[in-house]
Amino acid sequence: MTNRFEAVIFDWAGTTVDYGCFAPVRAFQEAFKEFGIEPTMAETRKPMGMLKHDHINTMLHMNRIARAWEDEHGAAPTDADVDAVYSHFEPKLLSILDGFADPKPGVVDAVAALRETGIKIGSTTGYTDKMMEIVVPKAVENGYAPDFWISPDGTNGFGRPYPYMVFRNLEKLGVTDVRKAAKVGDTLSDIREGKNAGVFTIGVTEGSSQMALSEAEFNALSDADKAKARDAARDAFVNAGADAVIDTMAELPTLLAQLA
Repeated sequence: MTNRFEAVIFDWAGTTVDYGCFAPVRAFQEAFKEFGIEPTMAETRKPMGMLKHDHINTMLHMNRIARAWEDEHGAAPTDADVDAVYSHFEPKLLSILDGFADPKPGVVDAVAALRETGIKIGSTTGYTDKMMEIVVPKAVENGYAPDFWISPDGTNGFGRPYPYMVFRNLEKLGVTDVRKAAKVGDTLSDIREGKNAGVFTIGVTEGSSQMALSEAEFNALSDADKAKARDAARDAFVNAGADAVIDTMAELPTLLAQLA
């Protein structure tokens, strides 16, 4: 049987590595604290998947954070303030990234299974090239290496939800038709990126930024609460337009085979 799919394009943190997508969350929260602002977990995660500079800009213009910034600094946040927060965020993230490059459960085996059927492995990210220079070699050491990766630095700064990183993957991997590629991600930005590119788009619930739980936190839940957490993430992905949702990466090869 011939594959319907020629390539699968994965996100990184929260999808293939860094269960729960905690590296950027920690760095965002610490950077904002330097300016007297304490963002909530929900505020920090809402723009997740975007280019990190865009993410900070989005957070700074959330109503509560913008008001808190004005109270703290005497004026509404400006573009210069976005740059200032980013200048604290980037070194914080770079200093911890190498500890957040372990593949999530099922990823290495799923990728091997896809490759056995001739599917190529691409990737997009909200990280910059400088961040990826730390994550990629560490992920390779840990057993995960896509055929191609690109950051928004490779698309003139146009990160998600723009489709351009996906298009670069399709070009590089030689995909003949957008309908023959699948995008897999753990954030609503990933789903929007996939939809905007016209590819088949899949959300993954467990270990996702959308679910926002560490592996230990998730495993400590009762079966009923695990199901509730999965359902909440699933509903968010479906509402964003996902074509399919899986709970773990182990389900991906079977899903794609069924769609062939």
